[in-house]
Amino acid sequence: MDFIKVSEVPEHEGESVWLRGWVYRHRATKEVVFIILRDSSGIIQCTVKKDSPFFEKAEKTTIESSIKLKGKVVKDERAPGGYEVRVEEYEVVQLAERFPITKDYSEEFLLDVRHLAVRSRKLTAVWKVRSAVFWAIREYFKKKGYYETHAPFITMTSESGLELFEVDYFGKKLRLSQTWQFYAEALLPALERIYTINPSFRAEKSKTARHLTEYWHAEMEAAWMDLDELAKTSEELISYVCEYVAEEYPEELKLLGRDPEEMLRIKPPFPRITYREALKILEKDGISVPFGKDLRTKEEKQLMTHYDKPLIVTHYPKSAMAFYKPRDPEDPEVARCLDVLLPEVGFEVIGGSERDLDIEEMKKALIEKGEDPKHYEWYFDLRKYGAVPHAGFGMGVERLIQWICKLDSIKDAIPFPRTPERYYP
Repeated sequence: MDFIKVSEVPEHEGESVWLRGWVYRHRATKEVVFIILRDSSGIIQCTVKKDSPFFEKAEKTTIESSIKLKGKVVKDERAPGGYEVRVEEYEVVQLAERFPITKDYSEEFLLDVRHLAVRSRKLTAVWKVRSAVFWAIREYFKKKGYYETHAPFITMTSESGLELFEVDYFGKKLRLSQTWQFYAEALLPALERIYTINPSFRAEKSKTARHLTEYWHAEMEAAWMDLDELAKTSEELISYVCEYVAEEYPEELKLLGRDPEEMLRIKPPFPRITYREALKILEKDGISVPFGKDLRTKEEKQLMTHYDKPLIVTHYPKSAMAFYKPRDPEDPEVARCLDVLLPEVGFEVIGGSERDLDIEEMKKALIEKGEDPKHYEWYFDLRKYGAVPHAGFGMGVERLIQWICKLDSIKDAIPFPRTPERYYP
């Protein structure tokens, strides 16, 4: 028997076809059993009438049971998708026990049974978009001549020693990586343009709708790149991903409440302002932020009420930035760095900068942040042997997915989220 996908059913009107999948919805009357069959491509209504030898078996079939069936495809405007399959043969592959997700749809319960909730129609649409996002990132960088590289997850160096998971490494205290960046900088003299998509780990005890302790990080690093080129790369990447997803999965976006046309309108150039200009905008909105303080969620959300496209904010205060972000020679109080903020949700999706080439300046910044510069000696070596101007950024992939899919929580942008309280299943 040759099986077809649910999405292919309309192509076979008047024919008998074989389908297989799971029971998404089930309703039985005295005369007919209605089964909504689900597979990875969609849903279709299947009917088993009273005079069928399979009526009793279909009547007893439970939600999420796996089944195979053969039936005639008939056009029916009342059915989901406008077609139904009138069953001629019917087999239960596995009769499911009573499915627990029937009445309780609270966020915490659905996370408790995440191993079952991942098969919902909404989350299935998210997983398809997520797959497309990863594919588009790789495709963009490949077209731009970048090489994909990887770095260790177990390391001594990091952006910040305050938000790290420590691991016992054969009796030594090491850390789970927050970023691939330092190793990327080591690879630059060999490859010049590189990127990665890997998990990153941050031990932040944040209980917000936009934080995970384990997330996927798309990072890039390029030799001979300055801040302006970095900004252009960030807007090109986001635009490329939005267009790719809109073209590949428009129906999934619609199911999630996102008009694909909105994504197609995300085109460069993005608006750009400096941190100082951002403070002036916020001041007019009645929010006073002292110079030197990083922008919080509240300020970022308010700032984004003025924009309907991603916003690039540059030149944040040096004192609030990571040790490797260089001072701007024309304004030493700020660093040559950028963040990209997303409309609607109003949070950061990309953070990046030029990279400092001054070893003493970096050592000083590390000491101020409570780090031991000795752990970074190999990193400083990169400045001693053919250093060149370079820049890079990191993008939180789940944050981009959360925005594209109009999700209330970032936890729904990844199949099995990890937060300070949640590590099961």
